Amino acid sequence: MSGPIYRADPPAQRLAVEADGLTLIFHRPSGATHVVGAPVPELLAALDEGPADAAEIVRRLERTHDLAGEDGIEAVILARLAELEEAGLIRRDAA
Repeated sequence: MSGPIYRADPPAQRLAVEADGLTLIFHRPSGATHVVGAPVPELLAALDEGPADAAEIVRRLERTHDLAGEDGIEAVILARLAELEEAGLIRRDAA
């Protein structure tokens, strides 16, 4: 893996409920509730497989989503990961 490694708390630390195309996530460690849309639930599911860099997360997402031909997808994923880190739903380790 190259670049920062991202990790999420175990799935048991999050309670997720889907409602009207959005997902409400209660993050038990912080006590905060987040209202999110795609691709946040998908990114968290990818990180549930274990810590990963952005390239590995893209590979995991490609297994279940048609990302073929998506130019700049890794940059998009990095931007979403930065938002999730700022929200406290994931954390980043140095490479």
